Amino acid sequence: MTLLGARPGRAFARESSPDPLAGLDPELRPVARRLLEAARSAPPLTAATLAQARPGGAAYAAPLRADIPVETRVIPGMPENPEVTVHIVNARPVEKRPAILHTHGGGFILGAAKWELRYLQDIAAALDCVILSVEYRLAPETRYAGSIEDNYAGLKWLHAHAPELGGDPARIALLGESAGGGHAALLAIAARDRGEVPVALQLLLYPMLDDRTGSTRAAPSHLPPIVWDAALNRLGWRSFLGMEPGDADVPVRAVPARTRDLAGLPPAYIAVGGLDLFADEDIDYARRLTDAGVPTELLVVPGAFHAFDRLAPDTAIARRFDRAKLDALRRAFGLSGAA
Repeated sequence: MTLLGARPGRAFARESSPDPLAGLDPELRPVARRLLEAARSAPPLTAATLAQARPGGAAYAAPLRADIPVETRVIPGMPENPEVTVHIVNARPVEKRPAILHTHGGGFILGAAKWELRYLQDIAAALDCVILSVEYRLAPETRYAGSIEDNYAGLKWLHAHAPELGGDPARIALLGESAGGGHAALLAIAARDRGEVPVALQLLLYPMLDDRTGSTRAAPSHLPPIVWDAALNRLGWRSFLGMEPGDADVPVRAVPARTRDLAGLPPAYIAVGGLDLFADEDIDYARRLTDAGVPTELLVVPGAFHAFDRLAPDTAIARRFDRAKLDALRRAFGLSGAA
């Protein structure tokens, strides 16, 4: 997850109320106010300021745990693509444990897997699993076709090398947050279509799934202007696609929500805040998965904004969200203690 210092667009302010945060869960309002204040003093995130903004995410990387090992490797890329850097968390070759392929967030244009390692260490410790996180190439320097291949290279490598990492090649889940959730959804589609790697679960946290949100489809007017708004969404998708989002000729293979046939995809767990820009598209994707016969669980958290679990982790609402996420993974992996 990457904390954005961009100034949010005004289109999402609640005009009928003097407090745009009135609809938020009371626990989240203090954090939301601090985020809004920080955003007001930050320069807008645009294509011109993107390079300057990118390093800022390092400030939010938590110190690593000493008890969970982390290793960085460079692995072969897919044909006609460069090598890929991956980070391996909690490798222990003497056991056959579940495995997770992780893709980080950042609107397709920001973020780094290396800044997510403490977050992943905590998941690995809770589940006793091995996790591989991919440093996929960012947009706009690399469009969707390149980053999809980076992530697929990571998945294939994890599957092939699971035994040496202490992982079970038959129990691999995909995990991603925000744009990383979009990448995880695209990776699940690629895995289904290529038929090389079985996937036990696609766990999509407030995933970025539909380029039409905020472009040809207006967002609800009551959403609070926190973290990610319609203007930023258009920037992210425009960078990723190499064209205007919402257009009729946007490539289907670049956008999970535009995928016509969802049958045969791995089981899904989708979780999103009720006041997240992505709530409508995530709910719709869960419905379409269910209609296609894909076992799907959907969690919508009332009064929660985008990435609230990462930005307000000490709140009870975030802890419940985190427990539900871990329980979904436990069930998919067949681990004891699953709710």
